[in-house]
Amino acid sequence: MTAGIQLQLVASLLRRGRALDRLSHALSLLALAIGLAPLLGAAASLAVAGPCTLLVLLGLAQHYWAQRVALDAELFQQLALSPERLEIHAAQLDSALAQLGLRPCDKVPRAWSERIRGALRLLRVQLAWLLGQYLLALLLILAQPWLSIAG
Repeated sequence: MTAGIQLQLVASLLRRGRALDRLSHALSLLALAIGLAPLLGAAASLAVAGPCTLLVLLGLAQHYWAQRVALDAELFQQLALSPERLEIHAAQLDSALAQLGLRPCDKVPRAWSERIRGALRLLRVQLAWLLGQYLLALLLILAQPWLSIAG
């Protein structure tokens, strides 16, 4: 596989993180609405506020990783436009990241296979936060009959 096609494919995979981010936003907004319902006159309950808070916090963590994935998607897309100058662009990218404090200055340059694995790992971390958020929501849905009996 040529470098340009590989970088294009990685950028495309990383752009899937945007859809994951939207799913997380939907659940976070729902949790916020439910959690803030007492401000509109609904009965306040710690059994509701706690899980809603956790859902929002998981959503915030997911969003952090989504931003990192989106940055990598844009970078890989730009690098795919001129694969013949990949090594020059890599050195410039490493220098820019170091100047912005986003990468240690003394770090050894990485091979492209490592960079690709690292970028895809970020996408998996983002997915893990989203799955945690949705698993908590699912547990709450399944526990609802027992919570209504107890409370």
